[in-house]
Amino acid sequence: MTELSTPVCDFNQKAYDFSLKGTDDKTWSLENCAGPKGLLVMFICNHCPYVKVILEKLVVETDVLAMKGIGCVAINPNDFISFPDDSFDNMKVVSKKNGFGFPYLIDTDQSVAKKYNSVCTPDFFGYNANLELQYRGRFDDRGREASNNPNQSDLFKAMFLISRTGKGPLEQTPSIGCSIKWRS
Repeated sequence: MTELSTPVCDFNQKAYDFSLKGTDDKTWSLENCAGPKGLLVMFICNHCPYVKVILEKLVVETDVLAMKGIGCVAINPNDFISFPDDSFDNMKVVSKKNGFGFPYLIDTDQSVAKKYNSVCTPDFFGYNANLELQYRGRFDDRGREASNNPNQSDLFKAMFLISRTGKGPLEQTPSIGCSIKWRS
């Protein structure tokens, strides 16, 4: 595991379309995932400790964001051949076990992660209703440590702001996580 942090937000960068298979065996696109007030695109995986420690709170907060008009989607970009924990079958288990209320998609050829310039898991891209990037930052300050902090995450606050104003916070702290496992 190589720990990386994400680049700063490239404000107003348009979201890239995709067509990926979900753990529900449906094919999902950008249009299917976007909500009327925006979209949260999350690059996550099954085995990363940075992802594992946020999953419970992430599921709760994305459910609330969906009620506020923000669509949410998670994409697994990792090489599942070299990292079998990230296989599609295991994605189905993780999605069901954690009660994902959002589509969990597999980026089999890793092309979507490359288009988005995703670098780690988790990596968050928050878009407004016009699908313009307004947030590229961390979930919260926990890193790999389990936390029972009852406060809303940085991600939730940013996406809630985007749902109300169409603009993300000017101050954003980069996300940190495990490097994406690229195919050779």
